[in-house]
Amino acid sequence: MSAAGDIPKRLLVAIGGNATHPENIAGTSAEQREIAARTARSLLPLALMDNELVITHGNGPVVGKILMRQALARSRIAPMDLDICVAHSQGGIAYLLMQAMENALREAGSQRHVACLLTQVEVDPNDPAFAHPSKPIGPFFTASEARQVEREFGWRMAEDSGRGWRHVVASPRPRHICDVSLVRTLSRRGSVVIAGGGGGIPVVRGPRGVRHGVSAVIDKDFTSALMARVLGIDHLLLLTAVPRVSVNFGTAEQEELDHVGVDRLRALQQQGQFQAGSMAPKIAAAIEFLDSGGREVIVGPLEQAVEALHGDTGTHILAAG
Repeated sequence: MSAAGDIPKRLLVAIGGNATHPENIAGTSAEQREIAARTARSLLPLALMDNELVITHGNGPVVGKILMRQALARSRIAPMDLDICVAHSQGGIAYLLMQAMENALREAGSQRHVACLLTQVEVDPNDPAFAHPSKPIGPFFTASEARQVEREFGWRMAEDSGRGWRHVVASPRPRHICDVSLVRTLSRRGSVVIAGGGGGIPVVRGPRGVRHGVSAVIDKDFTSALMARVLGIDHLLLLTAVPRVSVNFGTAEQEELDHVGVDRLRALQQQGQFQAGSMAPKIAAAIEFLDSGGREVIVGPLEQAVEALHGDTGTHILAAG
């Protein structure tokens, strides 16, 4: 940032799917409401400022559970396509966040509005990701459970960062955020805007501009980076469940990164330091954002969002240095 402790006047905050739906919960409505309330309390100091604030969020655990419910009920209720499942998860998560944030604002005496926008995101129908599903969604399974799920539902399962096995789906890169002008208009008028949830509803566009959904889940960090670039926002805050980005993770040489330049980060990425399905997408999105003109990306814990912006925690990735 321009000076120690400065808070940017224009900011995009991306909340990880595992931060809004941790692995250690059953996923009841009461649990999700409480997590949304905690998230709102963490972000309240930002929402009370005179700023332009855009919020995105992940949906990996939630959309995977939607698919599981459909699979279990498939003999009674016709299942929905994956793009519609993404839309359901986007709307449900954003509703809880919007309500929790407005409640927190009202309790603090602020009348600031929070708006959530159902967001379509165009992808390339020929993106190689469709042939190589890699995005983990839903709950974790043991290896034997994963084999049973594969046989029963025909899902592709893969091991996820040493934590267990999960369903993997295609995750194409975002190319265009539909109606991003609405995000710009609302944020400039003072509303906190929740958009691009779950990476956006994946769609492709035909030659006459006609869109239709495709079976995929877009990574929310890439969509967040693209949205920030299109909106001209220079600062991107990626909130997750860990305090900092680490290298040599899980070894005696583990190092937590405090401040790091994009060139060193790129070198660490090329060394294979960041795990696919975990930190790797955040690092790749951060590099793309900074390479395209962004000033700073901060990766930090959800509960300490303001402290991360002040430089007291988190990994601060700079365009130069």
